[in-house]
Amino acid sequence: MWISRTVEPRLQRSAKTRPVVVLTGARQTGKTSTFLRLFPNYSFVSLDLSTEAEQAEKEPRAFLQRHPAPVMIDEVRYAPGLFRHLKVEVDAHRTRNGQFLLTGSQKFTLMKNVSESLAGRADIVELETLSFSEIRAALPETGIEAAIVRGGFPELYANPDIDLVAFYNSYLATYLERDVRLLTNVGNLRDFERFVRACALRSANLLNKADLARDVGIAPSTASHWLSMLEASGQVILLEPWFSNRTKSIVKSPKLYFADTGLLCALLNIRSEEALRQSPAVGAIWETFIFAQLRDRERRAGHVGSLFFWRDRTREVDFVVDAGGRLELFEAKWTELPDISDTVNLDFVRNVVGKSRVAVGAVISRTPNGFPLSSEFRALPVTELV
Repeated sequence: MWISRTVEPRLQRSAKTRPVVVLTGARQTGKTSTFLRLFPNYSFVSLDLSTEAEQAEKEPRAFLQRHPAPVMIDEVRYAPGLFRHLKVEVDAHRTRNGQFLLTGSQKFTLMKNVSESLAGRADIVELETLSFSEIRAALPETGIEAAIVRGGFPELYANPDIDLVAFYNSYLATYLERDVRLLTNVGNLRDFERFVRACALRSANLLNKADLARDVGIAPSTASHWLSMLEASGQVILLEPWFSNRTKSIVKSPKLYFADTGLLCALLNIRSEEALRQSPAVGAIWETFIFAQLRDRERRAGHVGSLFFWRDRTREVDFVVDAGGRLELFEAKWTELPDISDTVNLDFVRNVVGKSRVAVGAVISRTPNGFPLSSEFRALPVTELV
């Protein structure tokens, strides 16, 4: 079963207008499958094969002669030396678009190589796990709680018989053994796994690297380095605070979020919808889920970089969307029936930043249908974010 991705039209446009298209994202998000489905006439080579990776790195000219454009090169990060030769090939046929389709799981590494060798020649697109809207479009009966626990990895929906526990255990083991060892010299993978689980306990919370390092028993510098690795491999995202000249006491630390709630639940040993409902972390998990949906909404609208949070010493609004100076304020509440008391912080921030600047104020909850909470604020179901 194929689940269509909202990014597909952009990839097709990019291949018609740019010489190189780079598709990045965490492991198992469907990068290779998406390219193969959209561009079936391209030849394909994977640098997961050590022999191909070695030739691409050491004999890039011979490699490109064996695999001429148009070609799809999977996991191109294994051959960083190839990028300079891709530039030569692109410039030799500058008017041809869609020459090379590249994938890779380490977006920071890819972006560094692209910026150094393919600047102005490549479009970089990030593919994340399935959003709730993508899941519901393919499987309309999927409930919110089921989607949270199962997560958004496409394989789990293409093959519903896959054992959830086994999938995430395997995913974590593969991530530790392949991506972590490739990115850096982690002396003790067990310590790193403990670090990942400690991060899971902090999803949807302000990041305090000193506390995180102390709890795991590592140096703060090590915690910073490992956190960068989790970001580079698409496992976690840091959300920055929104600033205004009128909010002098606002905090400056980012908030930490896991990119996928399925992996988050697995790390927290939440294996079922009932376990989710009983978990003391359910509020943070719900906020993490809403964060993912708002990021999907942001990407579809073409406003990447517009999502923030607001916090001072006493109050917080979970999400602020800044669209050209007009603000949308959102609180994420696990409840099925939010009430006016859930809008206290929304009202406070609305008054601080100026009522005229706030276009939308809403509490995103599990309510099946939206309804007004006051003249200024609404209760909003997740489905209305689409």
